[in-house]
Amino acid sequence: MIRRTVLATSPVGVEYSLTPLGESLREPFGHLYAWTVEHSAEIQSCQRAYDNRVGA
Repeated sequence: MIRRTVLATSPVGVEYSLTPLGESLREPFGHLYAWTVEHSAEIQSCQRAYDNRVGA
């Protein structure tokens, strides 16, 4: 899903890019990100409630 290319530079560099399979995840991950943003207040509230219960 991720292509790693070592560059012949000094110092040695590395470049990362998505393969076609990785590119196919852009849309589903975009929807997941949008859902997370839309529900972030509720997610944070639940996290705080959990932290309070376990004493984190």
